[in-house]
Amino acid sequence: MGQMTLEVRNLSFRHKGQREAILRDVSFCAEAGRVTVILGPNGSGKSTLFKCNVGLWAHYRGEVFAGGLDARKLSVQERAQVFAVVPQEHEPPFPYRVFDVVLMGRAPRVGLLSSPKKKDHDKAKEAMDTVGITPLAQRPYTKISGGERQLTLLARALAQEAPIMVLDEPTSHLDFRNQIRVLSTIRAIAREKNLTILVTLHDPNIAALFSDHAVVLKDGAVFRSGPPRHIINEDLIREVYGVETKAVWVNGHKVLCPILKEELA
Repeated sequence: MGQMTLEVRNLSFRHKGQREAILRDVSFCAEAGRVTVILGPNGSGKSTLFKCNVGLWAHYRGEVFAGGLDARKLSVQERAQVFAVVPQEHEPPFPYRVFDVVLMGRAPRVGLLSSPKKKDHDKAKEAMDTVGITPLAQRPYTKISGGERQLTLLARALAQEAPIMVLDEPTSHLDFRNQIRVLSTIRAIAREKNLTILVTLHDPNIAALFSDHAVVLKDGAVFRSGPPRHIINEDLIREVYGVETKAVWVNGHKVLCPILKEELA
């Protein structure tokens, strides 16, 4: 399956029986070869948007198209061949080898009563090599670090060979070094594999460093969208997060530093 654009049109969502909408007329486009980030404070609708996009929740108004295909009409098998999902964290009940976890990404490509073939093993090895975890192949997944687990899940998603990869807060439990390692790998994969990558993040500075396009949510609606270097500024942080910041330039990158209350006095 070739490259695909993910297009969200006027997406609105509310839980059944509730009057208050969680998402309101959200529209954006995520393109192949680029990292699109969804930003916003807690409660802004990021996780709900994630679940609607990949079909976990289908009772929404509006449309989600993957390469022109209505995502809501895809079967479970078809959806798994279009979307590769990387969760925040995953701990299986059994200490599978890292290689076996990556090989699980081939499940949508293997028949119901079939076993993985040589091609599936080769794709798993290729995915591990791409994200740099080949030396971990025989290690128990439960015995590796948080950063290595996220890279393993990334390799599993790559082995799936889906044109759209969706990552939900992939760095939320990682230290600074592993945040950089995982996000650098994600950005490289988008370019090298020409994948459409959609990622939800908390940190505006990290988002600006590693994404090509940003969609900023506030109260369930798109507050602003565009290239991060153009839209992520002091005014946006004040309006969306309620935090005063000052922009400084470091190694050619703009960084927004919070202004502490005593500094405002």
